[in-house]
Amino acid sequence: MRLLAFDTSTDTMSVAVASDAGAAPGLWESTGAGGAQASSRLIPVILDLMARAGLGFAQLDAIVFGRGPGAFTGLRTACSVAQGLGFGTQGRPDGQPVPLLPVDSLLALAEEARQQHAPGNAPLRVFAMLDARMDQIYAAAYRFDGVGWQRQGDILLDRPENLLLDATWAPADCVLAGNVFAAYGERLVSGAGLARIEALPTAGAMLRLAPTLLAAGQALIPELALPLYIRDKVAQTTQEREQIKALKLQAV
Repeated sequence: MRLLAFDTSTDTMSVAVASDAGAAPGLWESTGAGGAQASSRLIPVILDLMARAGLGFAQLDAIVFGRGPGAFTGLRTACSVAQGLGFGTQGRPDGQPVPLLPVDSLLALAEEARQQHAPGNAPLRVFAMLDARMDQIYAAAYRFDGVGWQRQGDILLDRPENLLLDATWAPADCVLAGNVFAAYGERLVSGAGLARIEALPTAGAMLRLAPTLLAAGQALIPELALPLYIRDKVAQTTQEREQIKALKLQAV
């Protein structure tokens, strides 16, 4: 397959192009600063990797993008670029745009953690967490059964101390993963004894997920390539900031 993947849901931007067809199959990847810079850097990086791969956008089997949850600006950037590239490929001989494949950022994070911790087909459960700022964490539990992933329950947005796992999460085949341990490690009351894996959603992880998601019919037309926000507000009130500050002082 020929695939382009990118994620800008965090402060790290990840882009990759993969091709297993043609005279020069390969994988081309780039990782750099995301956040506010993603809106200006994403398209140039995509163009560079596509040129290095010798591919045109109309040749792609799918454009894979991280839909969230994550940073609002980053999600809008990823979705708008995916939409633009999709609309731009409507002139293909079949008259159809390149399919757009949304991937949940937390699922990509879980797959990246699996690759780091136990690559292969061994079953694994991952509690994936992304720093949502505002003293909250995006989180979801995933189970890899040796073939594919299933999310167990809803995607959560909550304070670190409220994220609880049941007693079935055992160190033998369960891990915690994400970018939250430095900021909230002491407040993560759940998952005692579980391995903690520093991980982010990556384009490489999304490429590994893409074939299964495409086969499951998850691809979209450009009009439906929308962000998954979870949170409906982007800033705290002064009172909320003071409450959080007071709670942190109490913890100390």
